Amino acid sequence: MKFAIPMLNGQITAHFGHCEKFAVVETEDNKVVSEEMVTPPIHQPGVYPRFLADQGVQVIIAGGMGQKAQDLFAYNKIVVYMGVAQGTAKELVENYLNDQLTTGENLCTH
Repeated sequence: MKFAIPMLNGQITAHFGHCEKFAVVETEDNKVVSEEMVTPPIHQPGVYPRFLADQGVQVIIAGGMGQKAQDLFAYNKIVVYMGVAQGTAKELVENYLNDQLTTGENLCTH
């Protein structure tokens, strides 16, 4: 399974569209097998969902994102978990794999 986490300064960012990199984390047999930092294309509406779908991402862990992005991820059959306030990519994916990922309200307020 492949995960993407929007990152800023090595931590998850509350604003999906403001990330400097995506951590793309691949798992196998419930363990992290690779982590790659990927520079996204220029942020424009609809670009990130298509970009991450092309990367083979199946799950997004994010602080928050707009409704259009949520709809586009759903269209691309990518599951989104929001309201995640802090953590490194590896920590967050391991929490997900261990059913310990804490989610909450969408942290993106615009």
